[in-house]
Amino acid sequence: MATTTAKATEAAAIIGRMEQHDHEEVLFCFDRPTGLRAIIAIHDTTLGPALGGTRMWPYTSEAEAISDVLRLSRGMTYKSALAGLDLGGGKAVIIGDARVDKTEAMFRRFGRFVHSLNGRYITAEDVGMSTAEMVNIRKETPHVAGLPEEIGGSGDPSPVTAYGVFCGMKAAAKTAYGSENLSGRKVAIQGAGNVGRHLATHLVKAGAQVFLTDIHEEKLAAIKAELPAITLVKPTEIYDLDMDIYSPCALGATVNDDTLPRLKCSVIAGAANNQLANESVHGPEVMKRGILYAPDFLINAGGIINCAWERKGYDRKAAMMQTEAIYSTALAIFKRSADEGIPTYLAANQAAEQRVRSIRQAGLRS
Repeated sequence: MATTTAKATEAAAIIGRMEQHDHEEVLFCFDRPTGLRAIIAIHDTTLGPALGGTRMWPYTSEAEAISDVLRLSRGMTYKSALAGLDLGGGKAVIIGDARVDKTEAMFRRFGRFVHSLNGRYITAEDVGMSTAEMVNIRKETPHVAGLPEEIGGSGDPSPVTAYGVFCGMKAAAKTAYGSENLSGRKVAIQGAGNVGRHLATHLVKAGAQVFLTDIHEEKLAAIKAELPAITLVKPTEIYDLDMDIYSPCALGATVNDDTLPRLKCSVIAGAANNQLANESVHGPEVMKRGILYAPDFLINAGGIINCAWERKGYDRKAAMMQTEAIYSTALAIFKRSADEGIPTYLAANQAAEQRVRSIRQAGLRS
């Protein structure tokens, strides 16, 4: 009886979280033979089917995984809305260690769960995933983006994501410093994954002084070999650097009660999702401290733009041109924030919500 009551309480809590931000659906996926434990969250499909990547991470608990997928899926709705895409927001997480737990069978089984949603959710790459996993998922469902170029896909979306972050960072620099020129600017990148690596390349070419950290030393060594000009730092040191721009490009919530007082920067602009541990708390605090925050779902939209073009016939030039528009959109959000005296995250949220609401009220999509 106690177990049944606890389960009911847990379910009620999850539904309460869904209601808080109007999530439409959450699917829990379990398959004993393959060891699959996954969660798919669909936040909003007003603008179109929910497109969002699948993240594989060794979450310490199911509660942590649920919290992450709910926040991430909501962010995808806002990301697509601000990018002008006809897509909704969704996300998936697989609980596991991407370095040792991956099997073809697991991802094919996950693909069947994706297929059971009848196109309401389209998956793609995220942390811990690659085009190889997308190929295995594609064996069971057509609702996949980010496939290799050799089989008609757009390939790894991280270069486009990084380019969008670079464009957004230039817009933030123009707003904060009066010039988009990043030459000589000290930029600290947290995370040496694919996006962090490509972003570092753009910044080095732009003449920025780049600091880079990651929990995996082999990634740092590989990037240092490619880009000798960068400076490697320990993960615990990144927050205390004398820097102009802090660029989180790993997991979220790195702007929090502990780190915010330590940040010596004028701009926060990176690729990681959900950078503010609590947006209603840390968003205003960032603004109060005179730091310009470039909302993550605004400037890291290059990847989903790339995937959107894959769905309608991939055109790399068109995808890059649409990604460049992140620059002007970011400038508009920063201006709205300044004009209305509200944090940048709130200005971005309101702009995204207005687009979704206008389409919903017009009855253009169900």
